[in-house]
Amino acid sequence: MTLWEEIHQQPETLQRLAATGRSTAEEVARYIHSTSPAFVVIAARGTSDNAARYAKYLWGARNGMVVALAAPSLISTPGPPPRLAGGLVVAISQSGRSPDVVGVVEEAAAQGRPTVAITNDPGSPLAAAAEVCFDLGVGEERSIAATKTYTAELAAVALVSDALRGEVATLDAVPRSVESVLADSASIAGVAEAFARDRFAAVLGRGVHYATAFEWALKLQELASVLAHAYSTADFAHGPLALVTRGFPVLAVTSAGPLHARARALLERVSAELGGRLAVISDDRSMGDLAEGSIVIPVVAEWLSPIVATVAAQLFTYHLTVAKGSDPDAPPTIAKVTETL
Repeated sequence: MTLWEEIHQQPETLQRLAATGRSTAEEVARYIHSTSPAFVVIAARGTSDNAARYAKYLWGARNGMVVALAAPSLISTPGPPPRLAGGLVVAISQSGRSPDVVGVVEEAAAQGRPTVAITNDPGSPLAAAAEVCFDLGVGEERSIAATKTYTAELAAVALVSDALRGEVATLDAVPRSVESVLADSASIAGVAEAFARDRFAAVLGRGVHYATAFEWALKLQELASVLAHAYSTADFAHGPLALVTRGFPVLAVTSAGPLHARARALLERVSAELGGRLAVISDDRSMGDLAEGSIVIPVVAEWLSPIVATVAAQLFTYHLTVAKGSDPDAPPTIAKVTETL
């Protein structure tokens, strides 16, 4: 199974998860409600860490939860572990086999705290360590770079958010929107090829798209050997904006919502005033007026748009990797599962 094939499996996997994951999300929500946590700590690594960033924003914005990201090394190294009294620990891992992520859950259990796992392997050590497991059920992912498992993690987080609100989860529009993005692959390739000579880039996003920016940057690092650094658009304006000179590559993702106007204002400055070379993923077609390259995605609810935008970022990175003469199915030096200790 190639990376290209797995990218194109995502409408099917998301459709299946939208149908089968609702009951699991409701089970997770009932469990969380029953424990009444004062805060949530999410343990993850790599791509799953970006799904955790999405959960941090989404569960905070839609569910009023205080969410923090765990520091697994505080538990895997000698010394007293952080006190988790009052907290719920959620672990997100596609393989469920990263020892330090499993260790966070085991420590939470030892402290008598509730635990939830979101994983693609219900037989993994992580699933065994957690009280409740959300099985992504997307099938084996063979490509080294995670694609369908990552968007499934986002979908699981979204389903849990709806279930916590007592609402009927509605991801029905997402698979069709992803299909639309995939159908636009040739156009996305044209945008990506314009950046084929770049060795570095800033990647910007904010709100729910803060996670999208980090995931896009990670894929650029893994596959295209681009030194990509992700920033919140707010943080980028507070110093790193000084990096932008004429021709400096800036990639950005934004969608209609409360933060869009602020993101647009910054990107206008990057392009018109500072001369940065800008590519944007957005559901706002007018973004093409200020960007060298514009990837238009279908309009869905803002809180679900990272699932759709991420697929556009995956295609951009795939085509960029090919344009650079590299093999997307054989990224150098990395493995499918990194068992961080």
